[in-house]
Amino acid sequence: MFPVYDDFNNRQEKIAIVGLGYVGLPLAVCFAEAFDVIGFDINTDRVKELSQNYDRTREVDNEQLTSVKIKYTANPEALSTARIIIVTVPTPINNHKMPDLTPVIAASEMVGTYMAEGTVVVYESTVYPGVTEEICIPILENKSGLKAGIGFKVGYSPERVNPGDKEHTVPRITKVVSGQDAQSTELLAKIYGKVIIAGIHIAPNIKTAEAAKVIENIQRDLNIALINELAIIFNKLGIDTRDVVDAAASKWNFIKYEPGMVGGHCIGVDPYYLTYKAEEIGYHPDVILAGRRINDGMGKYIAEQTVKKLIEACKPVKNSRVLILGITFKENIPDIRNTRVVDVFHELKEYGVIPFIYDPLADPPEVEEEYGLNLINEIESSAPYDAIIAAVRHHEFTNYSIDYLTSIMKNDPVIIDVKAMYDRNEAKEAGIVYWRL
Repeated sequence: MFPVYDDFNNRQEKIAIVGLGYVGLPLAVCFAEAFDVIGFDINTDRVKELSQNYDRTREVDNEQLTSVKIKYTANPEALSTARIIIVTVPTPINNHKMPDLTPVIAASEMVGTYMAEGTVVVYESTVYPGVTEEICIPILENKSGLKAGIGFKVGYSPERVNPGDKEHTVPRITKVVSGQDAQSTELLAKIYGKVIIAGIHIAPNIKTAEAAKVIENIQRDLNIALINELAIIFNKLGIDTRDVVDAAASKWNFIKYEPGMVGGHCIGVDPYYLTYKAEEIGYHPDVILAGRRINDGMGKYIAEQTVKKLIEACKPVKNSRVLILGITFKENIPDIRNTRVVDVFHELKEYGVIPFIYDPLADPPEVEEEYGLNLINEIESSAPYDAIIAAVRHHEFTNYSIDYLTSIMKNDPVIIDVKAMYDRNEAKEAGIVYWRL
């Protein structure tokens, strides 16, 4: 009753990907090189764009999309024709920084409604340990009328997509897989192994695979939190953090992290999934939450430093015009999910500053819908700014010269160089009040 690897290898059976975002689309394209693939998304505009070989996330280029055959659809009935269904929907947090499983629950309800008997359902969405078996399986059973392990099976294979990274693409990242039994695990290892050239790591059970995903990003979050806290300390001591890090990095076992704002769909979100589960079982995770508190506060800290530098430059804070370069959560991508640049914007507003955001990669309607902010279409040289906050290291911004930056600012200009994009000595020689994180 359950499919075997050869059924997919000879294209008799199909694989469906549910959710065609930053995770799902690259995975669908990867699988389509070897198998018959259905790409499902509830967003009809997204489906239409992909059918025309256009990816607004810019993770997959036109050439890649045209080189593979994928059946894109917004009709959930198409899922009934697939024997492996992979769920790659987002798992955000709510305003109270608690896991929002709404997309996963909705996807599970839909999959359960339409999946055929003998289907293997795989979750790639980031969750806390236990979600697949304790939340998703009951939903699938209820909607399908089938019993897990008998009428269908489940597995978990955590996504490891790094948006904008053209080196560590899906095939080049080791894939962790785990099924609910030996048979499903073997099938998933072979299916993923067909397209993942970096290799497969088989986790002993689904909860282990779920836990592995969240700690990958917790580890990075804590390391960045450490360097952010050090940056705050060194700033009070009058020491340049980047100089300290460069000096420390001369030792072979020093791990070089840089300070900054932590946003995006993983690092700024995943820790809250594990801390939620930890507190549910009666343990308060002090270290993880301390790291989150530091990183979540960096936007406010940067805004405060901006105000201090405006005062140092003898500029009135109220009604100062401040240009923020970039709103995406990282460089050279249009992804605005969980960006902490908005914290800088709102904190500046609290001080009476008039902030403007320019980002050539972000989609203005998406920014307005998500954050209620309006991006400026171009930098206004005719209405000079009092200060510039270089928040995101886009290629366009790194190519700006100090002369250009001073040309769009008033006298006694201020630059807050969050990502250390510009030469501090050149900036100071140009009479700029310069600060970097």
